[in-house]
Amino acid sequence: MAGPHLQQPSFLLATLKADCVNKPFVQRCHDLERVIEEFPAKELHAIFPWLVESIFGSLDGIIVGWNLRCLQGKTNPTEYPVALDFLDPSGPMMKLVYKLQAEEYRYDFPVSYLPGPVKASIQEQVLPECSLYHNKVQFPSSGGLGLNLALNPFEYYMFYFAISLITQKNSPITHHVSPSNSAYFILVDTYLKCFLPTEGSVLPPPYSNPGGAIPSPTPRSPAVPFTSYGMHHTSLLKRHIAHQPSVNADPASQEIWRSETLLQIFVEMWLHHYSLEMYQKMQSPHVKLEVLHYRLSISSKHHGSPAQSSYQALHAYQESFKPTEEHVLVVRLLVKHLHAFSNSLKPEPLSPSAHSHTASPLEEFKRVVIPRFVQEKLYIFLQHCFGHWPLDASFRAVLEMWLSYLQPWRYAPEKLPQSAEPLPRSVSEKWAAFIQENLLMYTKLFVGFLNRALRTDLVSPKNALMVFRVAKVFAQPNLAEMILKGEQLFLEPELVIPHRQHRLFMTPTLGGSFFSSWPPAITDASFKVKSHVYSLEGQDFQYKQMFGTEVRNLVLKLAQLICQAQQTAKSISDHSAETTASQSFFSWFRFTPSEMNGSYTGNDLDEVGQDSIKKTDEYLEKALEYLCQIFKLNEAQLTQMMMKCGTAQDENGKKQLPDCIESEDGLILTPLGRYQIINGLRRFEVQYQGDTELQPIRSYENATLVRLLFRLSSALNDRFADQMDVLCSREDFIGRLCRYHLTNPHLVQKIRYSPVVKDRTSQNWGPRISLRFLASYRTLLSLLMIYFIASWFYIGPVGCTFIILVGYFLYAVIMTFFSEGWKPHEH
Repeated sequence: MAGPHLQQPSFLLATLKADCVNKPFVQRCHDLERVIEEFPAKELHAIFPWLVESIFGSLDGIIVGWNLRCLQGKTNPTEYPVALDFLDPSGPMMKLVYKLQAEEYRYDFPVSYLPGPVKASIQEQVLPECSLYHNKVQFPSSGGLGLNLALNPFEYYMFYFAISLITQKNSPITHHVSPSNSAYFILVDTYLKCFLPTEGSVLPPPYSNPGGAIPSPTPRSPAVPFTSYGMHHTSLLKRHIAHQPSVNADPASQEIWRSETLLQIFVEMWLHHYSLEMYQKMQSPHVKLEVLHYRLSISSKHHGSPAQSSYQALHAYQESFKPTEEHVLVVRLLVKHLHAFSNSLKPEPLSPSAHSHTASPLEEFKRVVIPRFVQEKLYIFLQHCFGHWPLDASFRAVLEMWLSYLQPWRYAPEKLPQSAEPLPRSVSEKWAAFIQENLLMYTKLFVGFLNRALRTDLVSPKNALMVFRVAKVFAQPNLAEMILKGEQLFLEPELVIPHRQHRLFMTPTLGGSFFSSWPPAITDASFKVKSHVYSLEGQDFQYKQMFGTEVRNLVLKLAQLICQAQQTAKSISDHSAETTASQSFFSWFRFTPSEMNGSYTGNDLDEVGQDSIKKTDEYLEKALEYLCQIFKLNEAQLTQMMMKCGTAQDENGKKQLPDCIESEDGLILTPLGRYQIINGLRRFEVQYQGDTELQPIRSYENATLVRLLFRLSSALNDRFADQMDVLCSREDFIGRLCRYHLTNPHLVQKIRYSPVVKDRTSQNWGPRISLRFLASYRTLLSLLMIYFIASWFYIGPVGCTFIILVGYFLYAVIMTFFSEGWKPHEH
């Protein structure tokens, strides 16, 4: 490794690049740690961008880097702890960041790799609302293309760390990798606990200036004037310092910018992804007016043509964003930690005037971290997932993230009463304000989940579990009442109060820093709810009541589907039980196994087992019970609905056919019938309707023997066809015995033909011999076992064959006596 005597940064960088190829991972980390400790910031400044890219991968995803998303302790026991120690908040990499931060270095981050809405906005020379981008956009000297953000080392490092979750999603991942155990997941949790602590304050950086802490980012003048979506943004740090008699009086105020910056980067990189129309819909009316004035002003100058082209490109843009399950799990980790972080807020002082003078910047940050930084973008992110996620079990990750956000009381400090009762915990009234200020999270997304649930197969245990989880969360005592109260506040008629007219929908933007245009205290709960709804959905939004008639009808449809799914699961369970019971000792030696009939009456649950069927029934039963509690459904309606589902069986005890309509070409499926087939609620009986001797060769049969035995059977049938017909036509015991052995000539009349074919001539193949059963591996194995056991008793092959024939003859005689009307080939 290069020693301290080297003076050329280019040589140091070349040496480190060579070490990446020649040295093992652990040795490279130790060498990098020594370089960071020994070399000055001036030389480390040149290797910092390369080092960050070599760790987190390139922005285009070509360079994988350390592949932290696949690095786990079980699969990589040596590299895993070394990587975590190196990237720890107190590790060598962060020491390098703070070392460069003290020298106020800046690094360029391409705007083209930012989330789509932000990139389109900056390219149109309209500054986004988030204060993270303010005073950072730099144009190249030639102008036109190549926009960059000038970031300080901490921002540059966190930008790469956060965006690697998105850019590296196509990297090879083995199936046994668990995202929650990866090094990336652990680092996210570590950074959140360090920079957003639930106890104590943010730890100071290991490197500091002689005069105090690492300086916060200094403002930089943009190279080109921008129209800002958020006017007069000031950071949380600057507002707090303004109330301090001295900058050095509170060292924590110098470091609160790291917490704010970390959260803004995580939210922007992970949640700020949706269509441009949605992005523009989120802008407030006065901002749209400012943008319009700006465009009109530049269109009258020589910049008119470029502005018009950028405007057209902005409107034509649509981001193709497909979050992965790992992405959703990381966002859920962020949501859970932010709830714990916000709930760790100290109780407010009794004197209102003491708030701004005594509360630390971290405490003020806790108070507004969710509504100001997360709520809006998370709502749009969840809407995107609810509308675009596949209808499969992987939606469970999105569901749990949503439910985690809806239950902040789960992450509050436990304060159980002394007389704790076994009854379910009621949601405290202190959370009413949170529910009202997040009303759409509860109501509109619940309707979105209902629409998804109505299109899924509820017989599947995983889908049934998701319905159960949502119903259980919303059935918590007092929660439905508080949601209903929030809806009532929103639906209250707006009073004509003059001072409200200019304030309505003019609340500070949710994407920027907290202390942006601090509004007067709002005490009207109704105005808070309306402001929340209209700021997210716009003033022309038509609200659909969660407890209204339309949603109630959707719940009733879901309840009906739950009843049908319960009946389907029960029929599958009964069919499986019957199939198991029919596997008797004699059926093992049957000459014509039931599989020869070619019918299929199974379901996906056949492969899962009886335990999963029971779980499905339990989940659906409890989900139906919870839905009745939430929406106060009438028991008489449910009873009638369940009886209707129970009578959906015909006289043979089998499910009715799917819903069809008759036409000239036969039966045609209706949309309801297609839905019933897709979800396994009803089905047609699919059976082989041709000559059983000409069925395709099965996997449990020997192909050569099937063909040889078919030729032998055909020769025997041609030779003795008349004799067999005479014997089967007799009405005495001999005739009944022959009819039992030979194939039933009237089998085809028992088969239900396809509804598409109206006219089909029935074929009568007559009595015949079928030796195809001897080609079955099961039959051959059974005969081999019998001959092997007989050899223990000194019985030869000839004697054993005679015993088998006599035994089967006696069995056939008994079956002829007791089951004359039973046809063994009609299964």
